[in-house]
Amino acid sequence: MQAALKEELVAILKSSEPRGRIWRTDGAEALPRPAIILVVGVNGSGKTTTIAKLAHASRAEGGRVVVAAADTFRAAAIDQMRLWGERVGADVVAHRPGADPSAVVFDALAAAQSRGADAVIIDTAGRLHTKTNLMEELRKIRRVIQRHDSTGPHEVLLVLDATTGQNALIQAQAFSEAVEVTAICLTKLDGTSKGGIVFAICDQLGLPVLFVGTGEQPEDLSPFSPEDFVEALFA
Repeated sequence: MQAALKEELVAILKSSEPRGRIWRTDGAEALPRPAIILVVGVNGSGKTTTIAKLAHASRAEGGRVVVAAADTFRAAAIDQMRLWGERVGADVVAHRPGADPSAVVFDALAAAQSRGADAVIIDTAGRLHTKTNLMEELRKIRRVIQRHDSTGPHEVLLVLDATTGQNALIQAQAFSEAVEVTAICLTKLDGTSKGGIVFAICDQLGLPVLFVGTGEQPEDLSPFSPEDFVEALFA
């Protein structure tokens, strides 16, 4: 009985195919250059750390990365992004606190092009999905990206805290409506066996979970394994 249940749960998690152009497994097309990754999510979900981990992984493969510090609402967020950039070897483009996030993105895309970067990773403010004006700012960032590259962003990664319950589904719905999320990174799995809400997200929204964060170090980002995730739930 338990084996059948596990098999069904794994099937739900595998039912959502990658939607973006970077993390697809079929190799149907060449990777865009620079690859543009927009990272979204609410405050405290682990966006900044996830961005640093993605940059670290790209750098480990020999790539050059530009990070747009477009969370301009908090000075601490800009400082944190700069520190992570130094730590993982990524170029960080930032403006003063309170600046227009779209202007930061515009400058980061221009810098990536002039420097021959392989990837641009865009940090955004921890927007509460209930704040209509902040969601509109995300849409504006998307429009800036598409003026630079009509095919971008090539991935829109939603970072979700694994300890979040039903509210995670609401977040996923809201961000998907605003910027067409292509994939999910589930964070804070090092201290919890929760995260069961991803079954509803995969089943109802068709969004794939591609990464999991398991710690605070740059290398603590792993590909999502449906089998391992389901086993952990039953452990």
